[in-house]
Amino acid sequence: METELTRRTLLATAAAATTVSAASPATPSVYASLGIRPVINGVGVVTHLGGSLMHPETLKAMTEAARCFVPLSELQTKVGARIAELLGAEAAMVTNGCASAITMGTVACVALGNPQALKSLPDTTGLKNEIVQQKSHRGGYEQQMLLVGTKIIWVETKEELERAINPRTAMLFFYNEMEPEGKINRHEWIEVGKRRGVPTFNDAASDATPRERLFQYQKEGFDLVAFSGGKALRGPQSSGILMGRKDLIAAATPGFTPFAGIGRNMKVGKEELIGLLTALERYLKADHEAEYKELETRVKDIRDGLAPINGVTTERYMPPIANHVPHVLVTWSESVFPYKTGDVTKQLRDGTPSIAVSAFGERKLKISPWMMQPGEHKIVLTRLREIFQKA
Repeated sequence: METELTRRTLLATAAAATTVSAASPATPSVYASLGIRPVINGVGVVTHLGGSLMHPETLKAMTEAARCFVPLSELQTKVGARIAELLGAEAAMVTNGCASAITMGTVACVALGNPQALKSLPDTTGLKNEIVQQKSHRGGYEQQMLLVGTKIIWVETKEELERAINPRTAMLFFYNEMEPEGKINRHEWIEVGKRRGVPTFNDAASDATPRERLFQYQKEGFDLVAFSGGKALRGPQSSGILMGRKDLIAAATPGFTPFAGIGRNMKVGKEELIGLLTALERYLKADHEAEYKELETRVKDIRDGLAPINGVTTERYMPPIANHVPHVLVTWSESVFPYKTGDVTKQLRDGTPSIAVSAFGERKLKISPWMMQPGEHKIVLTRLREIFQKA
């Protein structure tokens, strides 16, 4: 049985959430007309929910970019040069998402800018066409490299890596988020690549937090580094950054030309080019300390609000690499609540408003307040309390 203090806490939390909900904007007509319900994003910066929300200055810049025509290749070159300047890289280019950056990085390492080789892709006859990757780094993005006509050579140990490299090796692919899963760390990966003369690629799509990581991996020695533009940077979702060695970025660009090339289906529009540059400039100047304090407040609010419920425990969780921002883990006792994780996530998703959170175990949720709008974390808290109390 709940104490009087617990009941007062519930009422106060519910009242706060009701106020927030009432103040929330109605479903935009562009979605309402299609019968689509927006969700409160408690998952984070993920593609299946739309990445992130762009800031007003980014939206304004994209609208301005849409009002006139410009030579697209020239715009790509100049935006890439500006991004490289901002990030201290030799060179950079904007891609159609981070997955596109993987493909274009592969194009660079396979064709090396040779016009005839670029025209022949994905036929790699006579070209270097093997990509070496750790088995533990199988993240589902291998097809972005296979599109170019390559094949993956799988390794587990440093000794296997050394044996796998041969005259056909085009690139060593490293999946940053999965570094803890592998037996070869990124410093060893870079060292082998440098010594054997093979370009190293780091897919750091979700790893732009903290801000210093935008600079870290290229300084460590990776030849190519890719970041998502539509996640932590909060640029257009269909944008990404490929940066690194000047010769490799130059080799990737012809395959990306708007006139032809294997990357033609991954073209980046003028609006996305300007939008990503604007978002990056904003991100580099933003007060990240204040943003982190706000996230910590949201985490504390959720934890404090769930604390009085017997059988429910919470903890603050910080992913070690990708999406390195504060989260909340919520765990409940089977003896007190009959729910499994799927039962709770379904109730959150099917309710009003719809709420998306991540499963993190059989009876454990992971909640990211990162992409929530002001006050939305209180709605999530109230809904969770209702679900557990109903049980």
